[in-house]
Amino acid sequence: MTDPVGSLVAARQSVVARIEAACARVERDPSGVQLVAISKTISLELLRHAPSAGLHALGENRVQEAADKVPALPDVEWHLVGRLQGNKAAKALELFSVIESVDSVDLAARLSRLAVEHGRERVPVYLQVNVDADPAKAGFQASGLDAALEAVLALPVLEVRGLMTVGVLVDMPEEARATFVRLRGLAETLRGRHPSLGAGLSMGMSDDFEVAVEEGSTLVRVGRAIFGERPLGEWPAA
Repeated sequence: MTDPVGSLVAARQSVVARIEAACARVERDPSGVQLVAISKTISLELLRHAPSAGLHALGENRVQEAADKVPALPDVEWHLVGRLQGNKAAKALELFSVIESVDSVDLAARLSRLAVEHGRERVPVYLQVNVDADPAKAGFQASGLDAALEAVLALPVLEVRGLMTVGVLVDMPEEARATFVRLRGLAETLRGRHPSLGAGLSMGMSDDFEVAVEEGSTLVRVGRAIFGERPLGEWPAA
């Protein structure tokens, strides 16, 4: 029978080694890159082993799925990485430590208002940017983010840690580099005008996170390289 903790430890160590190698290639400190393990569709039985395997930050795409997992793992830093509908903003604030998918001024304002009403002192967020202008992707348009930032950064409680993007599907990791270069360049330009914008760059997933790290990513969202392509429930229970 497969050892769940041992398998997760090995997978995490492999990903961390690849992050470290990418950092070495561009002379970066690997401590500046956070690994968030994307746990969508992964059973709670397996996820209970995540902290023991050194996985202390998990990411979910859907508020509803997270509602079944977060209470069982309260010491994990939970990230929402999928699109957030306004009517689920209150529940998202209850569940998640970090919301990475703020894609409009209206959503940012709703989160700020709800957080203030519920006495929350700080809500870390990333602003999702459709840096490739992909009609299938959500997010701020790069051309409009400068004006939007002025409004978002003025909102109480929100801590804008930086920018996030969901890259286009590519056949080779190198083909994703242009996306990451664009997001990094946009962030550098915007921080020159808005110094309170955080320096975080959430970019890179299982197929391309090494290229993203080479281009300055501070947070990679890795699912398949950690948990594998296993259907729900295939891993043994605790």
